[in-house]
Amino acid sequence: MKKLFLLVMLLFTVSLLFAQKAELEDHKENIEGPFNSPQEVTKACLECHEEVGAEITASRHWNWSEAHGTAIPEGKVNLGKKNIINNFCIAVPSNYPRCTSCHIGYGWKDKSFDFSKEENIDCLVCHDQTGTYTKNPKMAGMPDKKVDLLKVAQSVGPTTRQNCGTCHFNGGGGNGIKHGDMDNSLLNPTADYDVHMGGQDFSCSECHTSNEHKIAGKSHSSRYMGTGTNVNCEDCHTGKIHKKKTLNKHIATVACQTCHIPTFAKEIPTKMYWDWSTAGTKATVHKDENGKPDFMNKKGNFKWGKNVVPEYKWYNKSAGYYLLGDKIDPTKPVVLNPLNAS
Repeated sequence: MKKLFLLVMLLFTVSLLFAQKAELEDHKENIEGPFNSPQEVTKACLECHEEVGAEITASRHWNWSEAHGTAIPEGKVNLGKKNIINNFCIAVPSNYPRCTSCHIGYGWKDKSFDFSKEENIDCLVCHDQTGTYTKNPKMAGMPDKKVDLLKVAQSVGPTTRQNCGTCHFNGGGGNGIKHGDMDNSLLNPTADYDVHMGGQDFSCSECHTSNEHKIAGKSHSSRYMGTGTNVNCEDCHTGKIHKKKTLNKHIATVACQTCHIPTFAKEIPTKMYWDWSTAGTKATVHKDENGKPDFMNKKGNFKWGKNVVPEYKWYNKSAGYYLLGDKIDPTKPVVLNPLNAS
């Protein structure tokens, strides 16, 4: 009986592998091209994946904002990367084509972009398996003209670290610049470098799960706003995680990262300070111990850090934001309290 069970499981596994292989091969057989624009690729994708267009256009990844009920007099407002000023790249309207080169769409070059047009969804940036798909950094999300759209379209498959890293490793204009905990050293890390991606070969989607193209997880700012879906260590590490009871008591008030991420930017230096006010001046360029320049004429002065020890602070459940929009004065901070959010 046991041998019969094992044989059935083996046959099931083999059939599943063949089904997955066939599914990938179907893209090569069913997508013929030629494609004169990336939008034509998207239209071909949506012929079979009819529901995906509506899913993505309703997502935060697409809209870069999300309706949020707050305790402020104006009531619900759309908040997100699209309209919140940040302290590194300032704001999307300051340079639409450059900022939106990391948007999962094509052609968001100004505020007139139509978010309802499903043909402008970029399926390839998330599903390319060739490793050759790149976006032009100055063309509002359009792919580089050298990209073989047919080859990439026929290769599509489940998302990989490379897919996610195309944008998330390069926030701020380069590898590891904006997020010191995310850079291309995560493409093939050791177990010592990253216990999940290196030790267990996790993909990003292992934790950042997706449902109807709504991806779990969010930035620290949207976490404070109470929007989106959290990804927490406790989602997998449940119960009495530590052998010592004292450590288990800490979990209620101390973030896991406090002990388990002692440093960041371990291999690739990250920007720690950025002063745009000196852009355009004729400052002298110096290089630090990592060989990184402290000034660029177009971007001003900055400082870099490597193996940086984080500063830990208590969060008091409220955060201030400057919004870009017609209804709210962008010169005044809007204080949001997720505890009072509707």
